[in-house]
Amino acid sequence: GVGKTTTAAAIAVHAALQGRRACVVTIDPAKRLADALGLATLGNEPHPVAGPWPEPGGLWALMLDTKSTFDDLVHRYAGGSAQAEAILANRFYRNISGALSGTQEYMAVEKLYELHETGRFDLVVVDTPPTRQALDFLDAPRRLMRFLDNRIFRLLMMPTRAGLRAVNVATQLFLRTVSRVVGGEVVREALAFFTAFEGMEQGFRERTDRVEALLRSPSTAFVLVATPRAGATAEAAYFAAKLGEAGLGVAAVVENRVFPHFGVPAALLEGKDAPAPSASGYAALLANAADLDRVATSEDVHIASLVERTPGAALVRVPFLAEEVHDLDGLVTVARHLFPGPAERPAPVERPGAG
Repeated sequence: GVGKTTTAAAIAVHAALQGRRACVVTIDPAKRLADALGLATLGNEPHPVAGPWPEPGGLWALMLDTKSTFDDLVHRYAGGSAQAEAILANRFYRNISGALSGTQEYMAVEKLYELHETGRFDLVVVDTPPTRQALDFLDAPRRLMRFLDNRIFRLLMMPTRAGLRAVNVATQLFLRTVSRVVGGEVVREALAFFTAFEGMEQGFRERTDRVEALLRSPSTAFVLVATPRAGATAEAAYFAAKLGEAGLGVAAVVENRVFPHFGVPAALLEGKDAPAPSASGYAALLANAADLDRVATSEDVHIASLVERTPGAALVRVPFLAEEVHDLDGLVTVARHLFPGPAERPAPVERPGAG
């Protein structure tokens, strides 16, 4: 609710307007990105967005389809079409590919890596889910490695085409126990999946290493989006701290929907030097202006607090706009605030403790 999707799309729009080939990816099932770009729908492949893009620039958008991305990975690492089809047709696979915790986040990182590797785009912008799930996004490559290294995974990989006779007594006992809990059919489906999966782990491991390297690459930057309110500031500060713990920095902080300072002179607020009111609503308007200035002042406190927790990050303020952003023109307006020209660029921010 702080404007992440809008900001992600506006960053990509700005890049396209600069003549770069930009792609924006959302893993938000609410389809807000398609709405913001004025598109009826988005799919799992980059969809071109019409606009005034100078050559060779352009804008593409897609909404992650977790299962389709997982299916593509299976095809990539399977030893052949027969192995791939055996996995894709397996009921256990069909369940985990859409419902396993963290699958969506891992596939989002996979999609980022895939788009990066194609070389089609100069910039890929990923609109992550809210903070707690975004942390899953960052942890996704290591989570897959922990899954592949898990003792239970290794136990389930032991049964081969020779059947359970090739498995030791302890493993057979484990499988029989699981069968009593979840049902024999579920275990048979799982064993069939892991048997079909045999030989593919190394491909997944190598891919995971490359994906994690991309997340930590100097070519990858993390942009924190917040609104200058107490709850949003606390959430953003928490995420910044988690990024720091992971050895990743915040490149920029976008403070969205910021109220301006109207600069009402104190003399007017105190009733001094006030012109004769031309209408009975003058006092109410003056009081309203004073209230808005107080809101802006309180927002400054929250902004300063987040600035203090993100040293070295660029800070950009996007004002509270008169209308909701729901089309390309609105995104261009946001992009102008995100990347102001020299005449529009705000004065440097006073950072706590800075010289």
